[in-house]
Amino acid sequence: MDTFSSFFQSQSASRRGWSYDSLKNLRHISPSVQNHLKQVYLSLCCALIASAAGVYLHILWNIGGFLTTLGCVGSIIWLHSTPSNDEKKKVSLLMAAALFEGASIGPLIELAIEIDPGMLISAFVGCAVAFGCFSMAAMLARRREYLYLGGLLSSCISILFWLQFASSIFGGSSAIFKFELYFGLLVFVGYIVVDTQEIIEKAHFGDLDYVKHALTLFTDFVAVFVRILLIMIKNSENNERRKKKKKRGD
Repeated sequence: MDTFSSFFQSQSASRRGWSYDSLKNLRHISPSVQNHLKQVYLSLCCALIASAAGVYLHILWNIGGFLTTLGCVGSIIWLHSTPSNDEKKKVSLLMAAALFEGASIGPLIELAIEIDPGMLISAFVGCAVAFGCFSMAAMLARRREYLYLGGLLSSCISILFWLQFASSIFGGSSAIFKFELYFGLLVFVGYIVVDTQEIIEKAHFGDLDYVKHALTLFTDFVAVFVRILLIMIKNSENNERRKKKKKRGD
């Protein structure tokens, strides 16, 4: 919580010069880059719809698992190897990757629905609000202001990887699991800021591949959503255990 509060304090300190005009016009972003961002976020919305369709297909036919994860990874690799001028193919591959990703996280979402359907809506809204706020913070910031965080976040990802690796071999406690959840959430929220500013910076230098940029933000969105949902499921399970203990005590 201290890390979150310090981050928000730094955000508020650097935004004292905000005004409605700056929020409306985003003057430091050129019209071509603004148009590019519109394409990126429209593609992101379409990818989220495709992902929701993948979740629905999993609920209908129980297709989510190793094969859909493999299909998602394969689609992403294929997308990155496709030439930039083949726009239709890249959009199709983005939708395919999103569909497979939705099916892959389908079991988790199905579990959340069984516990409390409202949990799913709360997690999505919370993720969307966080994503929107931190994306806007990156857009309104000075150019390259947050790009230096990329190296730090990469190191944090390495820490998460080795924690999961150690837990799989030696076994992990609930404390480590909680740390991974909250630390991972913080890391991927940071990636929203860094990736948004990196997309803007690339667009300034002529890289207008909106499909690849939408894929980057899509992976950030899903990572944050999954962690928020896991935290809510874990808290719900803990509350149920407390209720059962109280009943036994009575």
